[in-house]
Amino acid sequence: MDQPSEQQVWDWLDTVPDPEIPVISVVDLGIVRDVAWEGETLTVTVTPTYSGCPATAIISMDIESALRNRGVRDIRVKTQISPAWTTDWLSDKGKVKLEEYGIAPPRPAGGPERCPRCGSKAVEKVSQFGSTPCKAHWRCTDCLEPFDYFKCI
Repeated sequence: MDQPSEQQVWDWLDTVPDPEIPVISVVDLGIVRDVAWEGETLTVTVTPTYSGCPATAIISMDIESALRNRGVRDIRVKTQISPAWTTDWLSDKGKVKLEEYGIAPPRPAGGPERCPRCGSKAVEKVSQFGSTPCKAHWRCTDCLEPFDYFKCI
């Protein structure tokens, strides 16, 4: 097999879902930081959303599996914790996918702009702690539905 281009690898990685939020890819989440060929070895650099993220090992395995399924044999997944991941690395496409899934995307203002379910701006924080460490629990006071808000980090 010919060595695929780095762009081809990025495209393949864009199909690897985040294990905690499967509607967003590891690329759209912004945790894949670099893809580079070093001779015959493909190195994929990953920055977890936080250093203790329990999904880091699963993400590495999913990346390796996706690449092996496309014929890449010599793969190195490198974890890089500095600089630390930030929600600024989320792609615009990823933010849209989060909202369509029912998770309010992060905003620098510190809270959701609107309810991801009905679009109302009448929202209130229930708890700073949500279903995962990256999310807070909010609810809409119009449709009364609870939802997660992806914290701005």
